[in-house]
Amino acid sequence: MKVDKSCLICWPNIQPNPLTNTFQFETPRTILRSLTIEDAENFYQLNLDPEVLKFTGDIPFKCVEEAHEFLTTYLSAKKNGLGRFAVINKISHKFMGWCGLGYSANKNEFDIGYRFFKEYWNQGYATETALACLDFGFKQENLNEIVGRARSENYGSIKVLQKIGMHLSENRFEHEHELVIYKIEKNIFERNQEIGLNENVLYEFENS
Repeated sequence: MKVDKSCLICWPNIQPNPLTNTFQFETPRTILRSLTIEDAENFYQLNLDPEVLKFTGDIPFKCVEEAHEFLTTYLSAKKNGLGRFAVINKISHKFMGWCGLGYSANKNEFDIGYRFFKEYWNQGYATETALACLDFGFKQENLNEIVGRARSENYGSIKVLQKIGMHLSENRFEHEHELVIYKIEKNIFERNQEIGLNENVLYEFENS
């Protein structure tokens, strides 16, 4: 699919709904929208794949109802625009996975996360939507720094963190696993936009 360069993450088009505290915005190939309870079936199916969960520490939902309960709890606790967004394919309108920002109170960190059905791997979707969520976090939520965490052996996720401009900050051991912690500051992200680095990353999808 060829990318229309005039559509590269146009942030004035972000559509907040103050009544429901939800958001929707676009990337060249996807629509990102706030999660809803109706996404329970998709969440259940996404977490059934052991390869999808391999580096996450999560376990599959036992049933759709359990995914429904998870989303109910998650959405009731979510504040402002922070959180994971459903990623929808612009052409097929299918649920592809999720991407977005989270907050860890015990670490006092805002982090970027993403998870996609395997059929969408290695096509740049994680990079494309993660860039959009960084922009959302820095501009809409006025964050100063966002981190990205990955298991040290999760090379695919680490590559995404590098492509969206993050730099290695530290290594940690959590739950008997080594994690690499990447981060990016607001001023660095804005500088990358000024010199066109973020757009260059998105241009790579033009011939995908």
